[in-house]
Amino acid sequence: MKICCIGAGYVGGPTMAKIAQKCPDIHVNVVDINAEKIAQWQSDELPVYEPGLLECVKEARGRNLTFSTDIDEGIRRADIIFMSVNTPTKTYGVGAGKAADLKYVERCARMIAEVSTSDKIVVEKSTLPVRTAQSIKRILDATSEKGGVKFQVLSNPEFLAEGTAMQDLENPDRVLIGGETSPEGNKAVEVLASIYAHWVPREKIITTNIWSSELSKLTANAFLAQRISSINAMSALCEVTGADVDEVAHAIGRDSRLGSKFLKSSVGFGGSCFQKDILNLVYLCEHFGLPEVAHYWEQVVTMNAYQRDRFVKRILENLFNTVSDKKIAIWGFAFKKDTNDTRESAAIYVCKGLLEEQACLNIYDPKVTKEQIYRELGLPEDSDRIKICQNPYEAAEDAHAVAILTEWDEFKCDQMDYQKVLESMQNPQFLFDGRNIVDREKLKQMGFEVHSVGKSDFYAV
Repeated sequence: MKICCIGAGYVGGPTMAKIAQKCPDIHVNVVDINAEKIAQWQSDELPVYEPGLLECVKEARGRNLTFSTDIDEGIRRADIIFMSVNTPTKTYGVGAGKAADLKYVERCARMIAEVSTSDKIVVEKSTLPVRTAQSIKRILDATSEKGGVKFQVLSNPEFLAEGTAMQDLENPDRVLIGGETSPEGNKAVEVLASIYAHWVPREKIITTNIWSSELSKLTANAFLAQRISSINAMSALCEVTGADVDEVAHAIGRDSRLGSKFLKSSVGFGGSCFQKDILNLVYLCEHFGLPEVAHYWEQVVTMNAYQRDRFVKRILENLFNTVSDKKIAIWGFAFKKDTNDTRESAAIYVCKGLLEEQACLNIYDPKVTKEQIYRELGLPEDSDRIKICQNPYEAAEDAHAVAILTEWDEFKCDQMDYQKVLESMQNPQFLFDGRNIVDREKLKQMGFEVHSVGKSDFYAV
């Protein structure tokens, strides 16, 4: 059996590497128009940073895992084609700012239809709005009527968490496969299920109709983001009442009806999925005449933006209502630890807010490149407002404040020499912990003025 994955990004690359690793009898070919990205997948400097990914790729690469820019050949030879192309939020026309932009999905479907010379199973791997499969099927069928080629379209959304993606692939909570409710559709579902069954227990492989599968991914991300926004909303109340958001989260997390996951308050969620998928869900609700449902989910995104803005305001107020020409050390730029992904990172918005107040930023992140940081902030590399640092100590030198925006382990008290940081900073030494990862009391005793999310600031004057 031969598999072709169109799209060598975060979803396609790791997933295909895991399939190739677990199924040595299946040839997996990852194709992309971006030659630079393909070259990176063929090296030891992968375009995606994920713990365990390089080892997985190296095990299968050259055996049954290949990377290529020859998309047409990849399509022609494949029995199963995974569509893992980008589905960004539209920036133009109807649905701008909310709806998913499906132009790459349509181009991909048309390419498959035009190039294919044999029957194919086409798998939606990208996160797509419900009923997208119907559009893909119409495009494929319109062409197949001329060439006699038959297609089955399946939905197989990924539920990977960046930073733990390889663990999630190795031992998933579930694998979801949606297909057409017909003998042909059921057969296609079984083909894909049998691939995952090489390492995933059958009871974890869930099969549904294709619409349920498409909607399940949006719903899962919406529910997870909702929990983060809910605890972040309570963090604002904790700060003005003297409650501790971590203690509140622990108390309610012990309720078996709620559970403890995704109750960690922070400067806000980021990443490629949560905001994009919620806004897509909002657009779908509006499109189908459900304004109340749309408004409900839109508030999750509104609360996330509020949390980021509130963090910037807190820095400003505590630094005597001005950060103009003051150095602020930014520790962490990725949207979460153990990834180099900066899409919708809270750090971007916090940095932009501080730059608007004329602050000077010393930015450090162990995995995000200098070019990526400048690009995300929309600044030229000769900007005198930001400096990209090689380590957190360099960033903190002569700074008026440190802001922790990514929960990298190296920023924890048992990893960092905070006495060295303290002595290198301007007085008073402010530390704003946007991820609640430091020992607040320990740093206060050292001489830091620590401000954490969801914890009151009661300092003697």
